[in-house]
Amino acid sequence: MSIIFGPIPSRRFGKSLGIDLSPNKKQCNFDCLYCELKPAKTVDKYDDVISVADIMAALKEALLQHKDIDVITVTANGEPTLYPNLGELIDEINKIKESRKTLILSNGSTISDANVRNALSKFDSVKLSLDCATDKCLKKLDRPFAGICTADIMDGMIEFKKSFKNPLIVEILFVKNINDNTEETTKLNEFLTQLKPARIDISTIDRPPAYKVEALSYEDMINISKLFDPSLPIYIVHRKKLEITKESYGEEEILKTLASRPLSDDDIDALFDDKSKVIFQNLLNAGKIKIINHSGVDFYKSA
Repeated sequence: MSIIFGPIPSRRFGKSLGIDLSPNKKQCNFDCLYCELKPAKTVDKYDDVISVADIMAALKEALLQHKDIDVITVTANGEPTLYPNLGELIDEINKIKESRKTLILSNGSTISDANVRNALSKFDSVKLSLDCATDKCLKKLDRPFAGICTADIMDGMIEFKKSFKNPLIVEILFVKNINDNTEETTKLNEFLTQLKPARIDISTIDRPPAYKVEALSYEDMINISKLFDPSLPIYIVHRKKLEITKESYGEEEILKTLASRPLSDDDIDALFDDKSKVIFQNLLNAGKIKIINHSGVDFYKSA
């Protein structure tokens, strides 16, 4: 049993120390097609519960060893908000965290529960998944425990956002021929323009999945990002080395591109050739491009 893992460097969150609330086995109310864990029967509660005392003992020991941690990340082999003592745990973590930030990574399925929202409100940052805006897609892609529906998830997110003033980050993982269609992206866009999260991370499969499903290409991800409202801070997450042809952009093309879709450093590095990067830097120096930071990620937009 390993409750603590890491530290793991993250460009978005800094140096992270992870807490696994379900270290012995997968305990989740989703059985996502793309999950990197082996398939398992969905559950609505943990039957293997690690005590808060054991978690805190392991965390304190790890913090003595790793003194330069930026963020304490709560996650699980499964869904962390099913952990029955989450509120008590975050209270204890907050007592010892000092200058470190806290983050939880959740699939968002329990956000309609007021007790869950109360526990999440005690974190410095909350990251929730939302792969689908329709129940048809949810059942096909995330394969939830009985009774979970997109309406409850989205209503719960709206309710949570009303009182949560810290960064709320939403992640969408796109799978080829499942949730990359116009119907899903249109409805996701409609909801996210209402929710107004601090950042939206979009990603695709980059590790061996539990089931036979396919990833999208980086070009596909760029095209999907353009389907969302330009006001939304879309960040394309990618861990693998990108093998795509870099394009040449002139001044007007760069400014037009950034006006329609703000880009991150990763996007610019992937899309622009060396000459374009020089032009981009000149435009930035001249004040024709502005930088907007959304929860640790810089986005570049036409001024």
